[in-house]
Amino acid sequence: MLKMKKQALSSFLILALILFIGSTCPDVEAQSCKPSRRIKGRKLPPKQCNQENQSECCKEGVFYTTFKCSPPVSHQTKATLTINSFEKGGDGGGPSECDNKFHSDNTPVVALSTGWFNHRSRCLKNITIYGNGRKVNAMGVDECDSTMGCDSDHDFQPPCPNHIEDASKAVWEALGVPTHVGELDIHWSDA
Repeated sequence: MLKMKKQALSSFLILALILFIGSTCPDVEAQSCKPSRRIKGRKLPPKQCNQENQSECCKEGVFYTTFKCSPPVSHQTKATLTINSFEKGGDGGGPSECDNKFHSDNTPVVALSTGWFNHRSRCLKNITIYGNGRKVNAMGVDECDSTMGCDSDHDFQPPCPNHIEDASKAVWEALGVPTHVGELDIHWSDA
């Protein structure tokens, strides 16, 4: 009987240790990827939000969720493909964060959600996007900011969800999907 109690206590302590390590380990925390906060949309200045490519503008009084993380990256990370113009005057806003340049919509480039952008670690590196039975390589040139939005720096658009690959027209064409579709379930990996 005493031996069984010692085994049960030992098993309990091991389980408690695993749970403690798991709760304090940053990788485990990143995998949970919980919302970080909410921001409130405010009244927009007239004609300030570019709605090209079905872009949404923040709405006054609406709360938008922000994230500092994205789902974990694997060899087949699930994401939502959206469309973005990286050209000057396009709905992408200013120049790309990686190289401070604008990019032609005919070049396969993407903006990655904040967690996947990972402090610029994917800047000017290719990723492979799989969708519609096809694949395409695209270069990461910008961040689709999941932490901020509804301000002039973000073209008065809401924060980006944490699972977005915001892609140029060239990426959509390579996948054989019309851009008016707006969103496409894909998976991707580092190339």
